[in-house]
Amino acid sequence: MTIQEKAAQMIDNVQIITLASINEKGYPRPVPMVKLKAEFGAIYVATGTSSEKTAHFRANPKAGLSIVEGGNSIVYTGEVVIVTDEAIKRSLWSEWMSEHFPGGVEDPEYCVLKFTPISATYWIDGEFIKS
Repeated sequence: MTIQEKAAQMIDNVQIITLASINEKGYPRPVPMVKLKAEFGAIYVATGTSSEKTAHFRANPKAGLSIVEGGNSIVYTGEVVIVTDEAIKRSLWSEWMSEHFPGGVEDPEYCVLKFTPISATYWIDGEFIKS
């Protein structure tokens, strides 16, 4: 199995990722988040429409994402878009989100972010690769 295949398995298995935005002073702001879905290289998370993260990504789409599982890690550099497609937002909705978004999938505070990697650094099973 290649390191990229091992990385894909890690991404499928992990529940919590760390997503970093760039704040208004130019510093990274990493935040642990629940991974909603990973598909075709993109990773989706939910946050509040009025959150700091969302404001940061509106101003600057550049992002970093890290995943740690055991002694293995993946670090991505890429960009975030704010998903406005209602069908995608509906498909990613889970009941546990009601605690954060009491208005459900139509809550105006419910916001989905889509991270797409541009480059990767893998440390998996003692193998280190940058791509």
